[in-house]
Amino acid sequence: MISKKIEESESFLGEEGTEIRQIFHPHNTLNGINFSLAHSIILSGKRSKPHKMKSAEVYFVLQGEGIIHVDDETRKIQQNESVYVPPMSRQFLVNTGDVDLKVLCIVDPAWRQEDEIVD
Repeated sequence: MISKKIEESESFLGEEGTEIRQIFHPHNTLNGINFSLAHSIILSGKRSKPHKMKSAEVYFVLQGEGIIHVDDETRKIQQNESVYVPPMSRQFLVNTGDVDLKVLCIVDPAWRQEDEIVD
């Protein structure tokens, strides 16, 4: 068993403009997983940059509210809601709330920088 705390994972600024903490990823998990699980923060009033991923992605909102844009679709999202984003879909999140928008991102196959295309 492997257990991790979000706050103990090193953070970095993603190319799309969010603060990311890679929790589980094939490079840091001994049992050979094929997906990645990351924690991402978008500050109040901010947004991520439009981007595409070669992998499928699922967002789960831990805190806050916002608007997600996936290709030609737009949807309000809030705490405890999840959204599936198909591979190669143009996507971005806008934080419309008064608190940080915190989401878990599950990427399958696992996130790789070279698989992300930022507009």
